[in-house]
Amino acid sequence: MTLDNENIVEMLDTLDKESRAIKSEALKMSWFMRGGLPYEDAMCLSSQEREIVGEIVKDHMQQTKESGLPFF
Repeated sequence: MTLDNENIVEMLDTLDKESRAIKSEALKMSWFMRGGLPYEDAMCLSSQEREIVGEIVKDHMQQTKESGLPFF
């Protein structure tokens, strides 16, 4: 594959954005799970596993909201 400089810069920018999104997602999971899922472990999850954990977090947040219990 041969890319010109403009396409290389665009590709690197895309990869940087994807990397930042993964790190943000892993940090949020770790925070919401109160360290039950350490950041290092969250970074080792596959995209499918991160998606599933994200769904679990959303479900628990919704249940907490509906129950009226405090969420820290």
